[in-house]
Amino acid sequence: MLYFQLVIMAGTVMLAYYFEYTDTFNVHIQGFFCHDNAYTKPYLGPEEFSAIPPAILYAVVAGVPALVITVTESVLFLLQYVSEDLDNREKIIVMGDCCYLNPLVRRTFRFLGVYAFGLFATDIFVNAGQVVTGNLSPYFLSVCKPNYTALGCQQVVRFISQREACTGNEDDILHARKSFPSKEAAISVYAALYVAMYITCSVKAKGTRLAKPVLSLGLMCLAFLTGINRVVEYRNHWSDVIAGFIIGGAIAVFMSTNNEETGDQF
Repeated sequence: MLYFQLVIMAGTVMLAYYFEYTDTFNVHIQGFFCHDNAYTKPYLGPEEFSAIPPAILYAVVAGVPALVITVTESVLFLLQYVSEDLDNREKIIVMGDCCYLNPLVRRTFRFLGVYAFGLFATDIFVNAGQVVTGNLSPYFLSVCKPNYTALGCQQVVRFISQREACTGNEDDILHARKSFPSKEAAISVYAALYVAMYITCSVKAKGTRLAKPVLSLGLMCLAFLTGINRVVEYRNHWSDVIAGFIIGGAIAVFMSTNNEETGDQF
């Protein structure tokens, strides 16, 4: 069973890689109307110039949950170790007829593995939506730079569908065609909700009645601000961000619920 799970995880990572870093899946070319106000917002530069650049977002999404889960599981294990509960719990667990792990290592790797799988699944869902829809970003016409004179847009409103209509940088244009749903909104709310559910259900110590909701709501607030920033910087529409929130939240709830059903309760 362990090997089967590793194969599934490897396949998920590979699919996310092909979506993210190759042109295996072609983006749908969606047309636009001349001078459409929905796509004429200013282009504020590459993602690296955003208030929340991708490097920081991905580092937080990957690092914070891993740190929280590892520290929490270690503390819970130590508390059980000094109490009588450890005597009633199994101390060594056989994994795949080859590995012998204590409960701390097993639970930590299980929660981290489930989280990582859900994160890659979120990335795949979002990339698939972007490739299939090809929705245009609010700043699309600013990077597309269509030649309205050659397209005959001087006197009548025309619908432009040909790929050659744009004269701007091809990489910027391609990125501007992948607006729906918002990846940043999806992965941020997935990470925040998964960790919030983990903390709420795992930590049952006295004196944490207010600490748990404060920490959980703080994480959700950061995810919400990430989505708001995408709209403020004209990088996504409101509908893109809301769709990203729904996808990330749904996957987080599903992965958390499935984790409980397989025996590792939060």
